[in-house]
Amino acid sequence: MFFYGTLKRGHGNHDAFCGGARFVDEAVLGGRLYDLPYGYPALTVPPENVLAAGTADPAGDAEIQRRLGQEGARPADGPRVFGELFAFDDPEERLPALDRLEGFDPENGSSPYRRVLLAVETAGDGGVVLAWAYVVEVASGIHLPKGRWPS
Repeated sequence: MFFYGTLKRGHGNHDAFCGGARFVDEAVLGGRLYDLPYGYPALTVPPENVLAAGTADPAGDAEIQRRLGQEGARPADGPRVFGELFAFDDPEERLPALDRLEGFDPENGSSPYRRVLLAVETAGDGGVVLAWAYVVEVASGIHLPKGRWPS
């Protein structure tokens, strides 16, 4: 998972939702970040950067991520968003809880957020991996041109 807001270390939702991570590293992906008036950010990404959309089948989503990751992910061009990359070993429990927190219902097209699979560059070794992130179609709020929240 790629987190860019309240799920990052030291922020409000981290302890409740991110305990037990197998791996955490600084990371960056292609997109635009916005500071919303509700105390959290929103991420937009170009549609061509989306490799898959999240579903109601967490195990299937993890398998898609594994399968597509073997094909050689490439970093996206354009503006950058900085966050943290987390690896968990319990997608069947973790993804539904995160989906609920983010207001993503894979069976409801009107959900404000979507969970999508994106290419993410890791800071540790500069490698590119695939990770799920929550995005919005259109963001309101204040654009954060440096790609970091809080700004």
